[in-house]
Amino acid sequence: MRSLAEEINRRRTFAIISHPDAGKTTLTEKFLLYGGAINLAGSVKGKATARHAVSDWMQIEKERGISVTSSVLQFEYDDFCINILDTPGHQDFSEDTYRTLMAADSAVMVIDASKGVEAQTRKLFKVCVMRKIPIFTFINKLDRDANDTFDLLDEIEKELGIATCPVNWPIGSGKNFKGVYDRESKCVICYSDTEKGTKEGTSVSIPVDDKDKLVEVIGEEAYEKLTEELELLDGAGADFSLDEVRSGDLTPVCFGSALTNFGVEIFLKHFLKMTTAPLARMSEGELVDPVSNDFSAFVFKIQANMNKAHRDRIAFMRICSGEFDADKEVYHVQGNRTMRLSQPQQIMADERKILSKAYAGDIIGVFDPGIFSIGDTVCAPKTSCKYEGIPTFAPEHFARVRQLDTMKRKQFVKGIEQIAQEGAIQIFREFNSGLEEIIVGVVGVLQFDVLKFRLENEYNVDIILENLPYEHIRWIANKNEVDVAKLTGTSDMKKVTDMKGNPLLLFVNSWSVGMTLDRNPGLELAEFSKN
Repeated sequence: MRSLAEEINRRRTFAIISHPDAGKTTLTEKFLLYGGAINLAGSVKGKATARHAVSDWMQIEKERGISVTSSVLQFEYDDFCINILDTPGHQDFSEDTYRTLMAADSAVMVIDASKGVEAQTRKLFKVCVMRKIPIFTFINKLDRDANDTFDLLDEIEKELGIATCPVNWPIGSGKNFKGVYDRESKCVICYSDTEKGTKEGTSVSIPVDDKDKLVEVIGEEAYEKLTEELELLDGAGADFSLDEVRSGDLTPVCFGSALTNFGVEIFLKHFLKMTTAPLARMSEGELVDPVSNDFSAFVFKIQANMNKAHRDRIAFMRICSGEFDADKEVYHVQGNRTMRLSQPQQIMADERKILSKAYAGDIIGVFDPGIFSIGDTVCAPKTSCKYEGIPTFAPEHFARVRQLDTMKRKQFVKGIEQIAQEGAIQIFREFNSGLEEIIVGVVGVLQFDVLKFRLENEYNVDIILENLPYEHIRWIANKNEVDVAKLTGTSDMKKVTDMKGNPLLLFVNSWSVGMTLDRNPGLELAEFSKN
């Protein structure tokens, strides 16, 4: 029987981030394979087999072969309890990724060895830097022809502004991929093409000093190149510092191929050695210790209709401190009410397991009857705790939404409001117009496709989206001090309200924002919602 401190200290909670198609979902599945959570990895796009990626549960994800929502996966490995937050790679869903990173203690960045640092990697990395979150890099797809290794590391350092320290070093790539050199053990671990979807496979470890054996296995040319590169690396590479890794200033780098399963377990072992147990978090200016403080958690994600048969709505919570006990009541800070969390569960994609206990570092899903919002805090009764809210991103694309069948107004409003509460879209109504028209704002245009698909499939409502020209949105920061109805703006300005009744202004042109401020002395506009 483990103590509370032992249970918490064996937790490791991290997010996996990458550009689309870098192999993030494949890597996630191989982790699960090593943890014994699954026996066969699914083909991510459903080509090799009829299975789909374990972490993709939404129908549109299975059809398109991309992740559009974050999945939560837990498995045991080597006496660690690991919580993986798999995130969407597509930039149109970066807001969901940002919220997920708020719930993680570290991030694994997956980079395609033939493409290097891509646009979305840069965006996500900036979020990690904002949070000072430790980053561990896995350079993937060495089974295909890759860029020069020094160029890849140089690109990470220049593009992302973080020092790199290779934990191992690749020997060749594509058809010439021979394996990796492990810098700690000073051994070459040779590559053997393993069966797709299994963890079996032989890997031979040869000390780098055993020249004859190495030349026999990898060839004279590869040996000479490795020797030359290691000399350069030892002379120019950054020294490893665990403190710098944990402060987010240095990223350890491993190489391998998630598809063929080479280098994945090596990376996992190194990662677990370097990453930390759940860390203390800030609540109203004070640090909440994961072990010594009572139960506390915050909501970072809400998902409706994960199970179409039940039409349910799940609030995902990151436990920040203490032990969660399903039999005990908790206090919902924003709702100012004591309650029992209903149907607490650990969710593995679309599979569920009801929980009686969970610990700091764990992610739990609870049934939400519509009372939780993203950023809410729950804690033990009589405990003073309130975690900072998660900022709302300003939408960049807007469309007017109309339902085709006016008899389905009730389903339409319910569906669009539930999807908006998840944070995937934002909905607005005309200010003081009495019209029932709904305007939808999204961070990325692909969200429009997801909205249309989900309303049709989950609520049986067909819609028409009419694109609007607005590109800039501002919240009225001092709404109680100004008469919104009397604001005078530019001809391209539109007044709207959000779901909570807050007034906002939409603009087509960025210069209109400045002109509106000039015409309304005392008006304060904000780019983010602080609710």
